Formats: sequence, C-alpha cells, structure tokens
Amino acid sequence: MNDIRTPRLLLRRWRDDDLVPLSEIHADPTVMQWIGDGRPRSLEETAEDIEAWEEEWDDEGFGVFAVELLGSGELAGAVGLYVADSPPEIADRIALTWRLGRVYWGQGYASEAAHAALEFALQDRGIDRVVAAPRPGDSASANVLEKLGMTMEGAVQDPVHGHDLRLYTIDLTEYEG
Repeated sequence: MNDIRTPRLLLRRWRDDDLVPLSEIHADPTVMQWIGDGRPRSLEETAEDIEAWEEEWDDEGFGVFAVELLGSGELAGAVGLYVADSPPEIADRIALTWRLGRVYWGQGYASEAAHAALEFALQDRGIDRVVAAPRPGDSASANVLEKLGMTMEGAVQDPVHGHDLRLYTIDLTEYEG
C-alpha cells in the first residue's frame, strides 16, 4: 500500500508513535462530540481503534489512514474507509470517516484528506459506492461531504447510540475527482 500525498498532507498506515497524539485528539470532547456516542476516548480505546483500523487494512485492502502534515510531520488526525456495521441501512457498505485535532480545523485539511481517501476508494480500490453518515448539526462534516460531491439521500437512526444520522452517498459514476 503506497502512501497518499496531497499538497499538504501525507495519508499513511499507523505507527506505534501515533498512539499518544491520536489519543490526545480522542480526549478532546469537542472533537469527539459528533463521533460514535460523542464521548472522549481513552488511550486504551484509541489503541483498540488503531488496531481495528490496521486489521481492516489487512482484511479488506483499505482502512483508516493516519493524517500527517507534510511540513512538520505532526499527526493531524485520521481519515479513511471502513465497512459499516450499523445502522442497517448502510451495514456492509464502505463508509468514509475522519477526525482531526481541533487545532487543524478550518484550514481545509478535512476536505483535502477526505477527497484523497474518497479518490483512493473509487479509483484505486475500485469500490463503486461510498457512504457517510454524519449527525444532524454537524454542519462542518456535511460541508465536507457536499464538497466531495456526495448527496444526502435521507435520514436514518443509529440503533447503537440512538441518535439520528444523515445518509450521504456517492458512486463511481457520480464522482468527478
């Protein structure tokens, strides 16, 4: 698996020294408010996340990348793909996800990283359809998805956490790069 370089970012597989910086991102309640159950994650939970993402790389040939700033080498966050297990409307589909440390917000990094991950899915891995399911109120994520050309197809409910989600999709025939 080759790394992906964008003008400002390196998307790459995870290294041992990524655990602490990612756990600091996961410990920020503002970063995590829209992810999963909305609570911060511990160092141990972050280690479990990285392990699961790496297993997905090994099993599926895609996964969640570490996002590194090219200029400084800092870990800015995570972006990539996973096989959704819920809600049922998107179970077994390939979903796009990301999270960046708050200091990196508002600079276009999320759009840049998500674009690279989506292009990787559709063009490199031959995945014909990608979904995303942000929560209502997460306007920053909705803006990123719309910039990618993804369209909202409706609302679903997360059966695990009980909150509503907006379902965005794009397929290879709609993608314009």
